[in-house]
Amino acid sequence: MRCDNLSFKTRLATFLTILPSLTICKIMEEKDVKNTGNGQGSANSNEELLDINADSDVAGSNHLSNTGDEISEVEKLQEEAAEWKDKYLRLVAEFDNFRKRNARERIELTQTAGKDVMVSLLDVLDDCERAQKQVETSDDIAAIKEGVLLVFNKLRNALQSKGLKPMTSTGQEFNPDLHEAITEIPAPSKDAVGKVLDEVQKGYYLNDKIIRFAKVVVGK
Repeated sequence: MRCDNLSFKTRLATFLTILPSLTICKIMEEKDVKNTGNGQGSANSNEELLDINADSDVAGSNHLSNTGDEISEVEKLQEEAAEWKDKYLRLVAEFDNFRKRNARERIELTQTAGKDVMVSLLDVLDDCERAQKQVETSDDIAAIKEGVLLVFNKLRNALQSKGLKPMTSTGQEFNPDLHEAITEIPAPSKDAVGKVLDEVQKGYYLNDKIIRFAKVVVGK
């Protein structure tokens, strides 16, 4: 019995001796497991961070990086819109000035359109007044007739110098673009049918443009 007790004490002493070593090893193993887990978590976190950074280069995931570009594009469009608005306002102002100037010039032209003609007729008017005095004071019919003819010729020449030209109608084919038929009479010959037989009122051109149609009598 004493031998068994001794053996038990010996084994107990040995166990107590190695117990601290076992405890230390267990603690070390647990730390290794924790460190291993922490290392994997850190690695995963780093990979996720890398993935997040990498996503910034993927289309559709660069919202933050595109914000500055969008703002720049909006500012550019705003500048262009302001420039076009300025050009539009300037154009409207220029057109309004042109419209007012054109209206003013048209009024002035209407008021003074006949000035040149009137000035050219003043000399004829002076001759008419002298002819009138001659008619009132002279009994020489030949001299009066000659003076009147001179006035008429001067009047014709003044008007022709301004572009007025008489239309020749008698003996011409009737042309509704030039002539206004007053009446029709029997033609004296077959060749005169459809032609102007008489001129009631002479037609005139002004710079080759008709300003008055000739009133004529047409043969039928």
